[in-house]
Amino acid sequence: MTRSKIQSLRKWIWPAIIITAVAISLVTRNRWLPAVGSQVRAMIVMFRAEPDSSAGHGHSQSKAANDDHEGRGHGSHAGHDDTTSLELSDQAMRNIGLTEQSIRPIQLEVFRKTITVPAVIAEKPGRTRLQVATPMTGAITHVHAVEGEAVEPGTLLFRIRLTHEDLVQSQTNFVQTLGEIDVEKREIARLEQITSGAIAGKLLLDRKYAESKLTALLQAQREALRLHGLSDQQVDQIVKTRRLLRELQMFAPWPDHHRDDELKLTKKILRPAGFVSENKASDEESASTSAPLILQDLKVHKGQSVNAGETLCVLTDFSELYIEGMAFEYDINVLHQASQHGWKIDAVLEQSDASDDTITGLEIAYLANEIDTDSRALHFYVELPNQVTSDRVKGEHRFVEWKYFPGQRLQLRIPVKEWPERIVLPVDAVARDGAEFFVFQQKGKHFDRVSVHVEYRDQHSVVIAGDGSLVPGDLVAIRGAHQMQMALKNKSGGGPDPHAGHSH
Repeated sequence: MTRSKIQSLRKWIWPAIIITAVAISLVTRNRWLPAVGSQVRAMIVMFRAEPDSSAGHGHSQSKAANDDHEGRGHGSHAGHDDTTSLELSDQAMRNIGLTEQSIRPIQLEVFRKTITVPAVIAEKPGRTRLQVATPMTGAITHVHAVEGEAVEPGTLLFRIRLTHEDLVQSQTNFVQTLGEIDVEKREIARLEQITSGAIAGKLLLDRKYAESKLTALLQAQREALRLHGLSDQQVDQIVKTRRLLRELQMFAPWPDHHRDDELKLTKKILRPAGFVSENKASDEESASTSAPLILQDLKVHKGQSVNAGETLCVLTDFSELYIEGMAFEYDINVLHQASQHGWKIDAVLEQSDASDDTITGLEIAYLANEIDTDSRALHFYVELPNQVTSDRVKGEHRFVEWKYFPGQRLQLRIPVKEWPERIVLPVDAVARDGAEFFVFQQKGKHFDRVSVHVEYRDQHSVVIAGDGSLVPGDLVAIRGAHQMQMALKNKSGGGPDPHAGHSH
């Protein structure tokens, strides 16, 4: 036979042998199958009857297997690993401060790396304090406000009885001149009715000359009254009533930043007793929309004599304040960069209950142009809008409390660098265990522990890398991560030893 035919036969020999063996076993199965079955059953009986050499372990292994089976059938939940998943009761969630507001979806945002500098809330020079002084000498006849009271701009504060002799004499001369002018006008009107005669014409001309002189004198006397401190409205009131100004009313002024009320300020800051504004409704509307002023320092009392220019009280307007920051010399470039880019600044006000009140979205007003020689610090100022937290009336007086006030200390976070498209969480949202960092993602009633990579961490925020461990939309707990991590560790460690603390 040729070599090729031999190789062809070899390909068919082994399949033929396998087919033949299978056919023979099928034909003869009634002979060998019962014997094999009996041998197998005998071996099973023998192994069951043989004592277990590992009796101390077999029961626990069987129990563990059974417990594992029962756990998968009842206690465990699909999609959750007991070692990394935690289910909290309502009481436990309240204990660690987890509320609906403490669970939020992941979102990408711009993170600004910041430095922290100390700061203090300060007054705005020329804006916060308003000094009320009397323009004339007199005696206080009534004090309408009390120290600490909140008053609206235009509120009556003091009544002053004028006692300055020069002022009284100036007013007397002014009223006398007004009377003489009236006499001259009546005489001119009578002479103008006489149409004939040279004598009548000469007398009329003399009377007109006399009227002109009196008018010039009256104008000089008017200016003298203004130099004494009377306003145009007060002088006009004397012209109208022909009575001397005996009592002066002092009203709370409008702050300088209320530009629309500048005209009303000149009308209401000083008024003679009994004066009624021609635009009273507009005055009241303006006062109701202005921020309340606090009577910070009351310097006079009823019956006290005061001289011209003496301070009666000091009012404070806390609606707009400054935050005065103190940065070191090597932080100057950081401040310039933040100011030029218009980056927002956050302020953290420490509370007595260990919580932080964070004020966001603040802007730098200006940087000082010199470094303090004593502290070597650069002072800069941040605008701080204020708000009223309490407004109550006791009897006839109103008392207001502001949220922020000068002297409070805080910390300013100055942006240094921007990182766009980052996952930013509070520090309480991340737990650390050795080299691992974890956050807890909410899935139904469970919180699953998720390992994350932390790119940056400071005392306030944590930046999570976008490596797919968390994606936008995932619900995570933003506080209580450390407590949940401890609960998981206690859970995986098992219960306490029942014999701990006992001697046998």
